[in-house]
Amino acid sequence: MTPYHHAHTPDTRGSLHRWENEKDNCGMGAIAMLTGERTYDVLDLAITSVCNMTHRGAVDADMKTGDGAGILTQIPYPIFRRALKDMGHELAADHDLAVGVFFLPEADPAGRKQIQEAAEAIATRRGIRVLGWREVPVRPDELGEVARRTQPHILHLLLEKPAGWDADHLERQLFLVRRELEMQFAEVDGFYIPTLSGRLISYKGLAQPEALRAFYADLQDSDYQIALSLYHQRFSTNTFPAWPLGQPFRMLCHNGEINTVRGNRNWMASREEFFESDLWGDDIELCKHLLSHKESDSASLDHALEILVLSGRSLEHAMCMLIPPAFRHDPDISDRLRAFYNYHRSFAEPWDGPAGLVYTDGVKVCASLDRNGLRPSRFTLTADGLLYIGSESGAVVIPNEKIVRRGRLGPGQMLSADTGTGALLLDRQIKEALAKQQPYAQWVDENRVELKDYISHEPHAPAEDIAPLALSRLQVAHGITLEDLDMVFPPMIKASQEAVYSMGDDIPLAPLSKYPRLVFSYFKQLFAQVTNPPIDPIREWAVMTLAAGLGPERNLLAETPEHARILQLESAILFEHELEAVKHREEHGFTNIVIDTTWPLEQGAGGLKSALDRICALAERAVDDGVNVIILSDRKVSPELVAIPSLMVTGAVHHHLNRARKRLRASLVVETGEARDTHQVACLFGFGATAVCPYLGYATVRQVVATDNKKKLGDDMSAEKAMGNYRRALEKGLLKIMSKMGISVLNSYQGAQIFEAVGIGSPVIDFCFTGTHSRIGGVGFSHLAEESIIRHRAAFETEVPDGECLDLGDPGYNRYRRSGERHALTTEVIKNFHTFVKTGDPEKYEEYVQAGLATAPSAIKDLLEFVPGPNGPVPLEEVEPIETIRRRFTTAAMSLGALSPEAHETLAIAMNRIGGKSDSGEGGEDTRRFKPYPNGDWARSRIKQVASGRFGVSAHYLVNCDEIEIKMAQGAKPGEGGQLPGHKVNRLIARLRNTQPGVQLISPPPHHDIYSIEDLAQLIHDLKEINPAAHVTVKLVSESGVGTIAAGVAKACADVILVSGHDGGTGASPLSSIKYAGLPWELGVSETQQTLVLNNLRDRVTLRTDGGMKNGRDIVTAAILGAEEFNFGTIAMIAMGCVYVRKCHLNVCPVGIATTAPKFRAKFKGTPEMVINFFDAVAEEARQVMAELGVRKFDDLIGRPGYLRQREISGHTKANTIDLSPVLRDVSAEAAAAAGKPQAEVARIRGVERNDGIQKPALDLRILQDLVAAAKGRP
Repeated sequence: MTPYHHAHTPDTRGSLHRWENEKDNCGMGAIAMLTGERTYDVLDLAITSVCNMTHRGAVDADMKTGDGAGILTQIPYPIFRRALKDMGHELAADHDLAVGVFFLPEADPAGRKQIQEAAEAIATRRGIRVLGWREVPVRPDELGEVARRTQPHILHLLLEKPAGWDADHLERQLFLVRRELEMQFAEVDGFYIPTLSGRLISYKGLAQPEALRAFYADLQDSDYQIALSLYHQRFSTNTFPAWPLGQPFRMLCHNGEINTVRGNRNWMASREEFFESDLWGDDIELCKHLLSHKESDSASLDHALEILVLSGRSLEHAMCMLIPPAFRHDPDISDRLRAFYNYHRSFAEPWDGPAGLVYTDGVKVCASLDRNGLRPSRFTLTADGLLYIGSESGAVVIPNEKIVRRGRLGPGQMLSADTGTGALLLDRQIKEALAKQQPYAQWVDENRVELKDYISHEPHAPAEDIAPLALSRLQVAHGITLEDLDMVFPPMIKASQEAVYSMGDDIPLAPLSKYPRLVFSYFKQLFAQVTNPPIDPIREWAVMTLAAGLGPERNLLAETPEHARILQLESAILFEHELEAVKHREEHGFTNIVIDTTWPLEQGAGGLKSALDRICALAERAVDDGVNVIILSDRKVSPELVAIPSLMVTGAVHHHLNRARKRLRASLVVETGEARDTHQVACLFGFGATAVCPYLGYATVRQVVATDNKKKLGDDMSAEKAMGNYRRALEKGLLKIMSKMGISVLNSYQGAQIFEAVGIGSPVIDFCFTGTHSRIGGVGFSHLAEESIIRHRAAFETEVPDGECLDLGDPGYNRYRRSGERHALTTEVIKNFHTFVKTGDPEKYEEYVQAGLATAPSAIKDLLEFVPGPNGPVPLEEVEPIETIRRRFTTAAMSLGALSPEAHETLAIAMNRIGGKSDSGEGGEDTRRFKPYPNGDWARSRIKQVASGRFGVSAHYLVNCDEIEIKMAQGAKPGEGGQLPGHKVNRLIARLRNTQPGVQLISPPPHHDIYSIEDLAQLIHDLKEINPAAHVTVKLVSESGVGTIAAGVAKACADVILVSGHDGGTGASPLSSIKYAGLPWELGVSETQQTLVLNNLRDRVTLRTDGGMKNGRDIVTAAILGAEEFNFGTIAMIAMGCVYVRKCHLNVCPVGIATTAPKFRAKFKGTPEMVINFFDAVAEEARQVMAELGVRKFDDLIGRPGYLRQREISGHTKANTIDLSPVLRDVSAEAAAAAGKPQAEVARIRGVERNDGIQKPALDLRILQDLVAAAKGRP
C-alpha cells in the first residue's frame, strides 16, 4: 500500500527516483489544559499555532495545495453525541465511545463498501458494538487543485466499548481491528486509517494550515471541546499528493529525520520472532510486520512507539527506549538512571537523527528532543493551566501576566503533562521516576559482562608475529599495496589521524577499472545535506560512542533481568587479543563459533556463491543450536583457499538471518585481513557487523614500525603504541563517517546500510546487501570472485627468492604512476593542455580532447555516445555563438586562501570578461575588487559563497554580487566542513576572514542555523532580503536522493541548484572522503532533472553541475541530462598553470596558484587570456557537437536524453554490465500524464526569472518601486 495517490502520482519506475528517499520537515507542537477542562479554545489555539508556522511548510507546484497539515486531539464528545442522536443511539458515558477515521478510495464505491463491511464484521467479532458510519462534513473547494483531485472519501466509524473493558484494553482491541483491516486490504489504493481509538481522533489533509479549518466543518464547531491537541505543518521534498503522510500520526508528530531508519526497521523485523505478551495472547501475530519501507520514517517511529505503549510501557518509558539521551559522559545523572539507559541499550538501539517530538496517549502529552538537540522545542505554562509546546515561540499570543513558566528543551530532554492529574513533569523528574520502576542497576551488575574485566583494553603485540614472506602474501591477497604503506598507514600510526590529501579523485570508478578492486570500493558513503545536518564528531564527542554489546537479544515487549545479559565491548574495533578473549567467554553464557570464510581455489569463480550459501546455512544452524556469537574469519586463507570478500560475507549472513527472523539471536564479529582503513571498517558495520578485528591491519602496522629505520614515525614509536594509535585513527575516522549522516551511536549505525553501491548487479545486491541502492546495475558474483582470484594468484603463485618478500606493487590509486591505474589528468595531458592555453591553437585543444577520449572509460559519461536528431546535422554557422554559451560557465568555489590572491583574481577577471561567473569560495573577498580596475577589468566574483563557517561574510560582501551560493556540501568531502591550514592564513587572509594570522580555520560540518529544509528556506529568504537583485544558489552533492533534496530546495525558493560530483577537487580533505563519499555528477544531474520534472518544479530553478568537467563534450552531455550551467574547478586551475602535484594543503605550490607564501606566489604566471582560451575552445567544441546533433539552440539540448545512448566498451566485461537506462530515462510523459497536460508543456529548463514562490516582495522594495513609477509618470 503506497501513501501516494495512484492516479495523480507519476510512474517513476525505470528512473533514478526512489520513493524511500522522500523526506519531510515541519513545524509542530501541542496545546493542553492541565486541569483537564475541555474547551473549544484548545482547538482554536492549536489551529492558530499551526497557521502561524506556514514558513515551516511548503506548497505544491499549483501554489495552493499544501504539503500537509493536521491535528490529533481528544475525541470531541459533544459533536459525536449529536451524531449518535441522529443515528438513534445514546451512550451511557462519553468514554464508552470510540471513533475510527477512514480514508477510502473516492473513485471506488464498491471497494469502499467492502472495507466498511469488513470493518463492521471484525469489530463485531471482537465484541465491539458498531453504532454506525458518519459522513465527515468537508468543503473541497477550500483545497488546492491537486488536493481536491486526490481527496479520499472520509468517514467516521462510531463504536461502543463493551461493559467491563478498561480503556487500555479497548485501545488494544481497536489496534487489532485496524491491523486486520490493513492486512486484508493492503493492496487497495487510497485506503488508510488515520486513527481508530477510544481516546484520540485525527483531522489531517493535503492542505495549508489556514485551509484545514475551512475544509473540515467540525473544526469550526464550538462543540469541538477538548483538553489537548497536537498539531503539525509539513514541508515535503516532493509535490506528489499523499494524504496519509500528513501528520500527526496516531500518537506523535515528528520534526526531523531518522537517519538510521532502514536499520531500525530491519532490527524491529528481526525482533518480532521474540514477541510474546500476556496482553496480546494469541493475537501477537497481528503485532508483527508493523513497519514498512514504503512509509515515512516518522510513520515507522509512530508504529514503534504505539506497539511499546500498547504492550504496557508508559509514553515516557517507550520514548526513552527509542530516542534515548546521551548518557555515557553525562556527569549530572544518577547511577540509577545511567543503569536504566544501560539496561535498555542491551536490547534496543536508538532511532538516531534529529528529532523534535510531541506525542500523546489521549491523557498525557509529552515532548522530547534527540540526543543532539537539533530541533527546537519551547514551552509556556499559564496560571490557569494552559500549556503550549511548539517548535516556535510566539505561535500563539499569551499575555505575559498570565505566564508562570516558560522554557525550552535541551538535548535529550523530555517534558510530560498529564491532563488527568494536572501534573507537569520536567526531564529529571521523569527520568528518575522511570529509573525506579525496576532494580535496573542490579540487573545490569549481575548480568552484563565487561570484556575489559578479563583482558586488557590496551594494545598487545603478539609474541610470535606473521613471518615477513607470509605477511607479504597475505597483503597482496587482501589488496594492501606499497601506496597504502606509504600514504595510508603512517599518519594513522604517527598521529592517530587519517591521511589528508588534496585535489580530487580522477581514477576510474570501480566497475570501470581493469584492476581487481576490493568490494569496498564499489560502495559510496551517504551523507546528510539540507533536510538534516551532519554533526561535528569532535565538538559533539559527548554524544557519540563506539561501544558495542555481544550476545542475543530478548523479547522487546517484556522486562527481565536477563535482558541485560551482554558481553560489553568498550570499542567495537577489537585488538587480536581481545577477540581471543571473546572466544573464551562460554562460562558466562556467550557461546561462539568461528566460521571459515574462504572457498577452494579449485572451484574457480563459481565457488564464491556456493561458499556464501554454505556459510549462511551454517550460521543459521549455529543460532538454532544456541550459538550467540558468530565469528566470520578469513584466517585460513592459503594457496588452496581464497578469502571471500569480507563485506560480501558479512552482508550475506546478516541478511540471511534477517530473512529467517533470527538475526538477533547472535552477534556477528568479523575477523578480516581485508579491512584496514576507515571506509572499509565503516562498511562492515553498516552491513551488519557487531564488532571487527582487522588483524592484517595490525600486522601491517607492526611491520611499518619494524622497518622504520629512519625513525620517521618518532624515536619512541613501539609496536604497541602504533597499534593503539592505529585503532584510534580507525575509531576517529569511523565517528567522522557516522557523523556525516548525523548518526551518533554505533549501535544505530550497525546494519543501517548508509551507502550506495555503484556498479554492483541486482543478484549480488539482493543476496548480500538487500535494500541497498544500486541504480545502474553492474558486476555479479563471478566478476567479484575473479577479482579475488586475481589477487590470490598474485599472492600465492608468484615465486619469491629466498630471504625476500613479495613486491606489494603500487597501483597508483591515489597518486599517478605510469604503470598503474589510469588517471584522467596525467603529466602528458597537462603538458599538452598548457601548450594550448598559452597559444590558443585549436589543434592543440583537439589533441587534448583526443588524449582524454583515447583512454578506457573512467566515468559514466565515457559510457555514453551522442545520437543525432532525426533531421540530421545543421550548418555550424546556424548554431548559437560561443558568446551565449560562455555565459553558462562558472568557476568553482575556491577560496582566497586556498588560492593565492593572484590566481583568485585571474579567474574572476577572466570570467567577467566572457560574461561567465567566478565564485569567491568561503573566505571573503577584498573590497578593492568590488569596483572596476582602471584598465576596465573587474576582479569582483559575481558569485559570493556563504558556507558553514561564514568566514568573510558581511552585508557589504553580499550586496556586491549577482548570485549568493549557500554551500551545503562539497563534492570532495560531503558531510564535512572546509579547512584551511594555519600556515596558509597570512595577514590578508586573516583580515578577510576576521581571524588571526597562523590560526587553522575549520568550518563546522553543519550550518548552525540550518538543521532542516525550512531553516534553509529561511536563509534563502534572508539573503534575498539583503540583496534583492541576486539569485540564491544551493550547492548539493550527488548521492542517492539528491533529486528529492533538490525538489525541496526548489520549494524553498532557491533560484539555482548546483549538483556537484564526487570527483571535484579540494584544497585539503581526508583521503577516504575523496575516494568514497559522494556519487558521479551524471547520476546526480539525471536524478535531479527527473525528480524536478516529475514534481512540476523544473521551471522554477536553474540546474548547474560540476565534478571533473573538462571539455565541450562533457558540457553537452551534462546539458542533455538536464544541466543548464556548468562549473569548472580543477581544469580552470590547470588553465592558469597548475601542474597537479597535489600539494595544495602544504602551501608549497610550485606555480603559485594554491599558496599564500610570498616566495611561491612570485612564481605565478597565469593570465586571464589563458583561462579565456580554454573556455572559448570548450564553447566552440560544444557548438560543433550541437551542429552534428542537429541542434541550433543550447536550450533545445537540455533535458533531452534521446540525444544520448549507452555504448558497448570493447574488451571490458565489467563496464558492459552497467545499465544506464535509468540515467537516460525521459520522464516527461509520466509527468504530463500525472499533471493532466500535454507532454510538450512539461518544463525541462528554467522558465521564470526568479523563484520567489508565493512570497510577496518586501514592503520597502514595493514602496521604492511605487515611488519610481510615480516619478516616471510626472510631466
